[in-house]
Amino acid sequence: MDSAMEYFEAKAALEWQVELGADEAIGDEPLDRYELVSETPKPKPAPVAKAAAPVVVKPVEVDTVAVAKAAAAGAADLPALRDALAAFDHCELKRGARNLVFSDGNPDARVMIIGEAPGRDEDREGRPFVGRAGQLLDKMLAAIDLDRAGPDPASSVYITNILPWRPPQNRDPSPEEIAMLRPFVERHIELVAPDVIVLMGNSSCLAMLGRKGITRMRGNWDTVMGRSVLPMFHPAYLLRSPHAKREAWADLLALKAKLAEG
Repeated sequence: MDSAMEYFEAKAALEWQVELGADEAIGDEPLDRYELVSETPKPKPAPVAKAAAPVVVKPVEVDTVAVAKAAAAGAADLPALRDALAAFDHCELKRGARNLVFSDGNPDARVMIIGEAPGRDEDREGRPFVGRAGQLLDKMLAAIDLDRAGPDPASSVYITNILPWRPPQNRDPSPEEIAMLRPFVERHIELVAPDVIVLMGNSSCLAMLGRKGITRMRGNWDTVMGRSVLPMFHPAYLLRSPHAKREAWADLLALKAKLAEG
């Protein structure tokens, strides 16, 4: 009896569900959708490795003076010294210059003239003192029987500059440029081995004597690398200041007298 009742009750419940629209059974056990279900904890994300800090590579600082000393010391003669200067890439002046201005005159001369830096004409021709200042220098030398092109060492001169490249707008050489290129000038003096050196202008005196003030220094003999040195006005200054030619003439006479001593 109980089984028959269970049958009819189940049948009536099924028919009722069919009338409600339920036409498919999807589970054997009833599901209470109003029951509160505890939330399943979300898995913790895996730790993300921190990106490595970028490696900053600092540029290697180059001791340009040491490089210049090594390059100059390796030059056995004047052509090798010129090649060493041409290969020296640590001076920014080189990038803006047309030509390397190395020297002019007789390398066997007793007198070595050291100027400051090339100008526009010198940069164009690749020789020192070829502009208006150079023309005045030739006249000054001729006044005491000297010539840059003479074959006789006793009556000729040899000319170079502290800087072999023209500075922009003909500005004065900077202390850094002077210090960088001085080793080449010193080696130049060693190879030429003059009896007398003439320093023309403030920058030349600063480079070789460590001080400037050409108005006070001119005409006063000094010594550099065991050689007699005479500071003089630069010819370019004499073009701007003709009144200083009297002092320049006195310095030329002093140079002539020094050479006459033998």
